[in-house]
Amino acid sequence: MRKALFLLPIAFIGSLSFAQPSAVPAAYGPLRIDADGTLVSTSPNHPSIRLRRKEATYTLSNVTPTVRGDMEGLRFIFSAQHLRKGRLTYGLIPYHQHRYPTAVLRFETNIDSSTGEAFLPLKKHLEKGYDHIGALKRGFGVLGYRLTDAKGLIIYEGKQAFAYTERGFEPRPTILRGPFVSRLKHNQAVIWYETSEPVFTTIKTDHAEDTFFSRTRHLRHEVVLTNLVPETEYGYTVSCDSAHLRFHFRTPPPPGARTPFTFAYASDSRSGYGGGERDIYGTNAQIMARIGALSAKENAVFVQFTGDLVNGYVSEPDEMRLQLVNWIHAVEPFWHYLPFYVGMGNHESLGWYSDSLRWIVADGFPYDTHSAEAIFAEVFVHELNGPQSEDGSLYDPDPYRRGDFPSYRENVYHYRYGNTAVVVLNSDYWYAPLLSRTRYIGGNLHGYLMDEQMRWLKAILADMEADSTLDHIFITVHTPPFPNGGHVRDCMWYGGNNEHRPYIAGKPVEKGIIERRDELLDLCANQSSKVVGFLCGDEHNYNRMRIEEAMPRYPEKWDKPRLTLRRPLWQIINGAAGAPFYGQEPTPWSAWVEGFSVQNALCLFDIDGPHIRMRVVNPDTLEEIDRVDIR
Repeated sequence: MRKALFLLPIAFIGSLSFAQPSAVPAAYGPLRIDADGTLVSTSPNHPSIRLRRKEATYTLSNVTPTVRGDMEGLRFIFSAQHLRKGRLTYGLIPYHQHRYPTAVLRFETNIDSSTGEAFLPLKKHLEKGYDHIGALKRGFGVLGYRLTDAKGLIIYEGKQAFAYTERGFEPRPTILRGPFVSRLKHNQAVIWYETSEPVFTTIKTDHAEDTFFSRTRHLRHEVVLTNLVPETEYGYTVSCDSAHLRFHFRTPPPPGARTPFTFAYASDSRSGYGGGERDIYGTNAQIMARIGALSAKENAVFVQFTGDLVNGYVSEPDEMRLQLVNWIHAVEPFWHYLPFYVGMGNHESLGWYSDSLRWIVADGFPYDTHSAEAIFAEVFVHELNGPQSEDGSLYDPDPYRRGDFPSYRENVYHYRYGNTAVVVLNSDYWYAPLLSRTRYIGGNLHGYLMDEQMRWLKAILADMEADSTLDHIFITVHTPPFPNGGHVRDCMWYGGNNEHRPYIAGKPVEKGIIERRDELLDLCANQSSKVVGFLCGDEHNYNRMRIEEAMPRYPEKWDKPRLTLRRPLWQIINGAAGAPFYGQEPTPWSAWVEGFSVQNALCLFDIDGPHIRMRVVNPDTLEEIDRVDIR
């Protein structure tokens, strides 16, 4: 059976460091742009604040080497000044020998303190019996390497392909990241990957007579495989230069099928304590690798991860790229086979920095190149079925012009597998981390779902309610409606203070955070019979609770309408993917909290027709932490 292959060309966005904005979006308050590109607040009633793009020590560009070959090996030249006096550790990657090939690190070399060069004496090292993939005999190989700075901190892990001939060693075009499988449907999939230079590549599946040949050179490659057969395993081979990487994926069942399956959920993997792989420049790669391995071992068909992948709170887009790429590399061996769907959290913050306040103040603009939302969409591949932006909303100061708000593209979306749908929301959209002190500048607060996102959610849930092939809907959002440990003073509660809300062009919106929380509960509990509950993070622990009518949900002096819940919903918090833990705090609903744990955790949802069972397992020890029948 012939299967069509179609290319979705994507232009790669390189580093756009310190591009000056031409205008301030109308959604912000009184700001002017100085000649040097800094922003200055001009409100006569508030202290003047200067905002700038804070320089980055490390970026994806300055830790990616220029590579040169000679008779004895390869020379890596790095532009990152702080890598000098550091170390490069490397080894060969045994593609085709293992299901999950990773670099077998074996050799070390210094990074020169004056030139930033590291020499890798491949001939010397590999001729001593360490050529376990036969690279010298075949004349081709791929090595993986790790960069540590002079303090011993791990900064980045990369790959480099090379050829070996009578003329010595030569760097070759390399698949730096991937291939990955994403946007997986019963009849379609996207295979994507990034290469070290613009090259032609090919993709071949074992169920198709055709091979896709790219017609133009790309750095970023996205190929849509169409006309696939449901519940079928597809082997695929991506070829770049002399590298032929073979993996496989399995298509989901068709809509309406009740075939049993398992999916995995976690959140919050920013850097942990203890050094080493627990902190590979922004992310806890140690726990993420174990989460990927456990998900694969449990035959999960996809992994949902909702927010705080990395430390973030940076100004330079290419620094955010580096941190997100470090997260991707941690789970890459498993992503070849099953998709990872990712949502945004507060730590995916990229924006304007204040020296006086010592933190990020506003989401970066121009929005299409310097916002957190833009870099997130650039790095990941998700469904394109979300809302557009908050442009045109009731509070848009210029509703007939687009561009006052960043895009929701690929950070708010939905997808399905069999009889189950997952809706990914963004409660840190257009995020202003210090909004309580900078309301006159404006922005969204941590935990608030803005109007157009809520309008979209209402429409999507109505469509899903009418879809007879869907039984279960999970809503995943970084901030829990009812926080329990570490974020009781924010999320969708703010200690019971409803005054917290977004400010647009210096003016507050009508609905406060608790009112907006109730609108979310009303949509999910009262207007939908299929929403199972909320998969949340933000708090670095695991716990579960049933949100029900009898559960206290309001502050003592609440003077606004109280929502009646017609049915219960689950709230599952699993922010235990490696970030520093938070203990439990007292709340009005503490008696409803169960299974609280600060161990690292992965939630596994076993879906079997109308039934759902959740198992929670520590990916470090494989100990089962919790087990409960959800439906």
